[in-house]
Amino acid sequence: MSASSDEPTRPGAVLSTIFDAPINILIVDDEPKNLTVLETLLDGPGYRLVRAESADQALLALVAEEFALLILDVRMPGMNGFELAQIIKGRKKTARVPIIFLTAYYNEDQHVLEGYGSGAVDYLQKPVNAPVLRSKVAVFAELHRKSREVEVSNRALLAEVTERRRAEEQLREMNENLDRLVGERTRALEQLEAELREASRRKDEFIATLAHELRNPLAPVRNAAQLLQHQEAIPAEAQQARDVIARQVRVMARLIDDLMDVSRINQGRIELRRERVDLASVVELAVESSRPGILESGHELALRLPDVPVALDADSIRLSQVFVNLLSNAAKYTDRGGRIELVAEVHDAEVRIAVSDNGIGIPANELPNVFAMFAQVEGALTRSRGGLGIGLTLVKHLVELHGGRVEAQSAGVGRGSAFVVTLPLPPPGEGAGATAEVRGEGSTAEACRPMKILVVDDHRDGAESMSALLTMQGHEVRMAHDGQAALAAAGEFRPDVMLLDIGLPLLSGYEVCRLLREQPWGRQITVVALTGWGNQEAVKKGEEAGFDHHLVKPVDEAVLVAILAGLPPPTSQLDR
Repeated sequence: MSASSDEPTRPGAVLSTIFDAPINILIVDDEPKNLTVLETLLDGPGYRLVRAESADQALLALVAEEFALLILDVRMPGMNGFELAQIIKGRKKTARVPIIFLTAYYNEDQHVLEGYGSGAVDYLQKPVNAPVLRSKVAVFAELHRKSREVEVSNRALLAEVTERRRAEEQLREMNENLDRLVGERTRALEQLEAELREASRRKDEFIATLAHELRNPLAPVRNAAQLLQHQEAIPAEAQQARDVIARQVRVMARLIDDLMDVSRINQGRIELRRERVDLASVVELAVESSRPGILESGHELALRLPDVPVALDADSIRLSQVFVNLLSNAAKYTDRGGRIELVAEVHDAEVRIAVSDNGIGIPANELPNVFAMFAQVEGALTRSRGGLGIGLTLVKHLVELHGGRVEAQSAGVGRGSAFVVTLPLPPPGEGAGATAEVRGEGSTAEACRPMKILVVDDHRDGAESMSALLTMQGHEVRMAHDGQAALAAAGEFRPDVMLLDIGLPLLSGYEVCRLLREQPWGRQITVVALTGWGNQEAVKKGEEAGFDHHLVKPVDEAVLVAILAGLPPPTSQLDR
């Protein structure tokens, strides 16, 4: 079946058509009978013989067609064979056509040389030896075929090279476009990353500033509530209001601290202050901090700890923060009158602490996400449980910083939940010795000796409420509300302790402390930072400026009393 004209022609078919076509041979002689003889000798399917009876006819034929060989009689009327050969060799199109001269007259060497000189490739005498002529024609015909093969191959190779160059050019253009797109995308991603970093930096600055601004008004509220704690014989309604204020200030302070801690963890800025601590004391501190919320909700709290001390290599404050959050969560998401358990068990080289409740539970599809930032259990918002949804995120990060892991478990909605914290135990004998005593907010401290205390705060309500609280404790107190006034008051009053805010007008707290330490009398003063700035940078800058302690507003009275109780006797009571 013949191929459709719409189908592409195969290269092999083209070559076969070209190479199977007869070879064109031009025979030129002014004697027709001689042409007939040549046609008879060279008759065959491989040749196509074209007759010309004069030089003019031959030239016309050479213009019209391409020939593999020219068999040319020398003696012709008008233009002889030598002259015709010179014209043929002078034309670019026919210069490479081989010529065989035939002659019956020009037999001398000079004629042969003239024939070769005019461009002939052979010179034969008439009558022609048929086998010799056929042999020579066959050689030139084969040379022509080979030349055509080479030409066709060269054209195919040129086409392939051209196509390859075109493909390479396209590939180069594609690579350039790809490089351009990658470069643009990279620059866009770098720009986006820089914008995200800047947004994150601004967010952290905002959170730190927000925490500072929230802590400042909380400080006098807490101070006022603590002042009321010392009042006797106040009406029951006032006592209830005082307790509400105290509890809500603690909640607000913890929310601010959690928010700041998550921000620090995201920046990798939390550093654990590890020491050998007893698990029981850490749990005791957490229970002490969580107990008011648990009792307020009417829950029953059950503790079950190992009979023997369990030593941990941990930051006691941060670890107690973990259990405070878990216990507070359990109290928050358990309906009134529920049961909360904290059970610790030692397994090989680990201790597992499980905080469980019989509260609202967690849907199975939400268990994998409970530790995500701002995650809230479905239905929690409708129960008005409150919270920012960052407590469990903080728990997970703090446990992992201690080399442990935490897992959430629940049998489903309404069937309670459990959070299991697994912590590594230090190798036996490593760092063995006494464990540090953990004391926290609300711990009882021995009463302080009366001291001279200078309170410096530009927030007047904060300064006045703190002064009133300290005065009630038996201390002699003065106030200042800017940096320059603080230095002047210190020089005149010569206090034993200075409670110094950092963000002050005129001179910052850092500058005040540095200038104070330059005075011989100022080196003996215990300087306590009392500020809304609680980040690591603020603490480090305070240490460099000469602060002895760093307290973050709002300060619990028991913590302040503990610090004051640990100070040496006032200078007024020292032997001189």
